[in-house]
Parts: sequence; C-alpha cells; structure tokens
Amino acid sequence: MTDDRPSFSSILFDRPSCGADERRGEPECFGDLHLDQIVAAVTAGRGEYELQSLFHAPLQSIAAIHYRHEVFRDLEDRVLRARVGAFGEAMRSVRERLAQSQKAHYRLQQQRWFLDAASLYCEAVVRLHADLGATQVQSRGLCALRGFLGPFVRSEGFGSMRDEARRIAEALAAIRYELYIDGARIEVRRDQGEPDYGAEVSKVFAKFERPGAKEYRFRFHEYRDMNHVEAEILERVALLFQSTFAALAAFCDRYREAAFDPTILRFDREVQFYLAYLEHRAHIEAAGLAFCYPEVSDRSKAEGGEAFFDLALAGRLAAERKAVVTNDFHLEGAERVLVVSGANQGGKTTFARAFGQLHYLAALGCPVPARKARLLLFDGLYTHFEREERVESLRGKLEDELLRMRRILDAATARSVLIMNESFGSTTLEDALYLGQRVLRRVIDRDLICVCVTFVEELASLDRATVSMVSQVDPADPTVRTFRVVRQPADGLAHALAIARKHHLRYEEIRARIVARSASA
Repeated sequence: MTDDRPSFSSILFDRPSCGADERRGEPECFGDLHLDQIVAAVTAGRGEYELQSLFHAPLQSIAAIHYRHEVFRDLEDRVLRARVGAFGEAMRSVRERLAQSQKAHYRLQQQRWFLDAASLYCEAVVRLHADLGATQVQSRGLCALRGFLGPFVRSEGFGSMRDEARRIAEALAAIRYELYIDGARIEVRRDQGEPDYGAEVSKVFAKFERPGAKEYRFRFHEYRDMNHVEAEILERVALLFQSTFAALAAFCDRYREAAFDPTILRFDREVQFYLAYLEHRAHIEAAGLAFCYPEVSDRSKAEGGEAFFDLALAGRLAAERKAVVTNDFHLEGAERVLVVSGANQGGKTTFARAFGQLHYLAALGCPVPARKARLLLFDGLYTHFEREERVESLRGKLEDELLRMRRILDAATARSVLIMNESFGSTTLEDALYLGQRVLRRVIDRDLICVCVTFVEELASLDRATVSMVSQVDPADPTVRTFRVVRQPADGLAHALAIARKHHLRYEEIRARIVARSASA
C-alpha cells in the first residue's frame, strides 16, 4: 500500500534538496542597495530565529518562487496568520522552558522544566493541526504541512508522550504535603488534611474590611531558581511520592533526545520568514504604498515596474510620517540599460537602489514594493558604487574601480543584473565618457540588465539598448527636486536654463540690463 499523504520538509523550499540552511553570509551587494537595512528592519525582534541567513539566499528557480508566493498568499489571511503566530509564541515558551531546564542547578527542577516544555510542545502541535484543518489553506507548503501533522499527532509515539506528560503533570499537581518548622529544623510530611487556617483568618477579619483602605499586603518575589532550602524540601517531597517522581525521571530519560520533531522545529523557524516580512509590509502599506507579487521569468528581459519605491527609505519615512515618491520603468525589445541622469540630489541613486531591491526581493519569493512588476530572475546581482579610497590597498581610486568592474564583468552572465552608480566619477569628464562607453559596450554585448546612474549624459544615447531616464525638478522652481525619474532624452541644458530663468540670468536678460545701465550712465 503506497503512502499518498503529502510529503513535507520545508515551508520555504519546494524541494528537499533546496532546503539546506547554510547560514550564508551577507551578499556583497547588500550595503550598496541598503538591503542590509531592510533585513534588519524585517527581522527586528526575532533574533532568536537567526533569519538573516534566509534573506541571504535568493532562489534559483521560478517554481521555488511560486512555492513561496502561495504560502505568502495563504498567510495574508489574518485568522490563519494569527493562528500560526500563536504556534510560534507557544514554541517560544517551549524554548524558554528548555533553557530553564538546562540552566537550573537542581535535578528535580530541571526535570520539571523539561516536562513543562514537552507538554506545551504537544499542545502547540495539536492546536496547529486543528487550526490548519479549520482553515482553507491553498498553498502546497501549508497543505503538505497539514498532511504531515495529521499522521504525526495520531502516531503512537507522539500520543504516548503527550498522554504520559499529561498524567505526570496531573500527578505532580495533586501532591499535597505539610511542613513542620521548629527553629532551624524542617520536617516534611504527607498532607494529613489539616484545615486551611489562612482561609479561616481571612473569613474572621473580612468584616473589618473598609473600602478604599490602604493596601499593606506584601508580595513575595517569584524566582525561577530554587534556593538550597527549597531544593532540600523538594528532595524530601520526592521521597514521600517516589512513584510520581520516578515517572518524571523516566519521562525525561526517555524523551530528552527525541521529544521534539526536527521537521516541526524547522517549520517553527522558517515560517517566521513569512510572518516577519508580512508584518513589515503591513507597516509600509499603512503609509499608502503598494506591494505586489511580481511576474518573474528566467528568460524574458521585457521588464517593468509601476509605482516602485526604495523599501529601506520608505521604512524611515513612514516612521516620520513623510511621503514616499514612487517611480516607473520599463524595458522592451532590445532595451537593456537604463541610463539615469539629471540634477544632483534628485533621486537617481534612490531609483537605482529601488531597482536592485525589486529584483532581489523578487528572487527571495517575496511580495515586492511596487504596484505591478515584471522582472528577470537573475543568477547574479552586482553593484558598482563609489568607494572611499583605502590607503592600505596601495591603489588609486580609479584603479580600484576598474578592477572591481573587471571582476564583475568576468563573473556576469546574460541572466545577471548590474547596478552602476556614478562609476568613474573620480576622473575627468573625457575619461569618464571613454570608460563608461567601453563598460556599457561590454554590458550590452553580455546582454545584461543594467541601471547606470551617471553625470555623463552622452551614455544615454550610446546604443539602441540604452534608455534615457532623467531625474526631475519642479518646473516653477528648478532648485526643488521632485525625486521623480522619468523616461525622456537627456538634456543637461534644460536644468541649467531653468535655473537661469529663475534668477533672470538668460542671455537676453543680462544683455538688456547691460544696455539699460549703459543708457543711464
């Protein structure tokens, strides 16, 4: 008889072979694109899960991206997201109890913390199975998890552990004992049914209570660790109830290494990838910005993005309740390179960073910061941003830039994406034009998708593969940047003439003033 239930190994990866968590380091492009800031904001408050490495590993197949899209869409349901979040909180409590079990100094306390952790784990897993069964999940990932949990919670091993943990916890809760204290001597006895004198005293003095009276009640501090006196008392209690404490010890010995299923523990960590990103997305959407599930291809280079924005910048501006400017772009036919020019401080670098973020987040299988997007699934995302000159390198700034560009072009393929920001700005205009043309020729020959932010406007008309994008200024006041970047021919004179017009410095105006002064002299 074949096993038809869905197999499940990971909520992040569609195939087991893709699921190995390598604790990868941060990609080289992260700092340039401010992806490090995005990941820090998304994972804030979830340090125990070590999620950063999951954001360091872009996916390599369209199927894997669709797998994550399906899970994201399921978890957009608030009820389901709350239930999965409740499972995560329960598992956090499990880990806290396990940590206490390992830190406790006394054997019996260690055992009780472990029993509590195992009990809470069992109930959390059963509740998750019930919650998934009560929700109309559609994704392959969550459907497979539900299919895995059904047989798991009904298995003999899990059922035995859960029942045994419950019986021992009930037996421990039923223990009653008495302490006889005589000076420094304490005697521990089984409960003989002595009356609760505390209740009697409270009853007698209840008639003296006055509303609004000052409270003098003293509260004892609750400590997780026992002191040596409490530990000695507990040891005597264990001698009085040997069968119960023997069962507790046997439970710990039996399940210490096998209580927690690795697949469930992996799900507990991996699902935080989705919950963390959705939580951050909701914060950004509250500022009126849109996210979408991009159309991703590993072949087509007909790209486009509507109302896309820099997610790192949006996070900061949303916190300050400031507006975020969005932009559009598209590449059709033979177009491959967006050459972005225009006024300084006009949003060119922000545009380039947002372009890179869009591609990287799409490769993670995440909703991207745009109203609509069509993107290439890259095999490499490279950045060439200006760097501070390092004395210890014994190289000049230009030489360092050239070497970095050489390494990028040697590694890049026809499925790579390159973001260039003010490359070769340390040299003369003539040399920057020459180097820029040579590099862009190589980029076009390699058929790369590229954004090139530059002050050399001639690069915008280099080839039919290049598209000119220009950062805009306010027509009424050219000193004011709009941070909009639009598709139009580069024309540096337009900005200069606008400034001249604002300050009445056009040739005709200057000549008229000179003539007027000569006439009045």
